[in-house]
Amino acid sequence: MSAPRFVDPASMAAPGGHYSHAVCAGGLVYVSGQLPITADGHKLTGAPFEAQARQVLANVGQALLACGSSPSRLLQVRVYLTDIDNWPLFNRLYAAWLGELRPARAVVPVPVLHHGLAVEMEAVARA
Repeated sequence: MSAPRFVDPASMAAPGGHYSHAVCAGGLVYVSGQLPITADGHKLTGAPFEAQARQVLANVGQALLACGSSPSRLLQVRVYLTDIDNWPLFNRLYAAWLGELRPARAVVPVPVLHHGLAVEMEAVARA
């Protein structure tokens, strides 16, 4: 088996801590929690929830692509929301992003996320 590949694509802002955006290993892709941060490092703190959610989905997609995967290969997703009332909107955006695909998923209401952001998502996919 080949060694794990630690991936930080140029299409994403550099990680804000001691981690990689994704790790490709054993035929799987592990995507670290993605916050709504643009490729140039702009944190969408205070932006409308929909803009934050769309950026998170885009970031997860970029991390998957960097490992040769895609959203269509997702197996499991965890979503963290600071306001559970945003769940219906997130679910609509997520469903539009994935179409008929329905990976395993957990939604976790949390009191706060880093930088005052409203949503974070992590995932596991097939490579």
